[in-house]
Amino acid sequence: MGFNSMQLISDMEALSPDTGSTELEIYQTLGLKESRKGVFKIPRVLMLLSSLLERSVQKNEILMEKTEIKDAVTIFHGLKPPPVSIRQYVDRIFKYSACSPSCFVVAHVYVDRFLQQTDIHLTSLNVHRLLITSVMIAAKFVDDAFFNNGYYARVGGVSTEELNRLEMKFLFGIDFRLQVNVNTFGKYCYRLEKESSDGLQVERAIQACRIKESWSSKDDSTTCASTIAR
Repeated sequence: MGFNSMQLISDMEALSPDTGSTELEIYQTLGLKESRKGVFKIPRVLMLLSSLLERSVQKNEILMEKTEIKDAVTIFHGLKPPPVSIRQYVDRIFKYSACSPSCFVVAHVYVDRFLQQTDIHLTSLNVHRLLITSVMIAAKFVDDAFFNNGYYARVGGVSTEELNRLEMKFLFGIDFRLQVNVNTFGKYCYRLEKESSDGLQVERAIQACRIKESWSSKDDSTTCASTIAR
């Protein structure tokens, strides 16, 4: 159905042999070439993606507050934003979904496509549901192995029925454009790498899904607030 994430990176390196060493360095620093086997390690790409999304959310919410713009309400919007940071949520998805680091780059591409095709602004009310949906879809398209929707729903703190609806809404929102060519993938990798040099880290609680602050090994369940629209 999809393509192998490591093959995608290999194809990118092959396209530009003269600059392959630079691209290889970026993939390595982002943690895209690391295997999920062995010791669990959070790849750097997750921190950079979290930072970029947090900055986008903060920028959008400040702009909407100043201009009194009302965001379009969709099934991705929660009723209220409980305390859980984007970084915590992204790390959780990576830890329990077993998807490749490249999935998060592809998911970032998907989210951008979705936002460009709709009137939705990325905010603290919708960012988490957009994340779990886009990562799940990316895993299905990119990775050789993936879980069913029920498992991703548990990881993301939503019901299976809700995630099924989110998936279909998202897919129709991007017109089922799931293919990500090597040039687009490379562009987003450079964009994330640039995030590390921008300097500003927004450490604030971005809230959208009601998730327990601590996920113990005994009870690793999550609880999501209802969405505003269905």
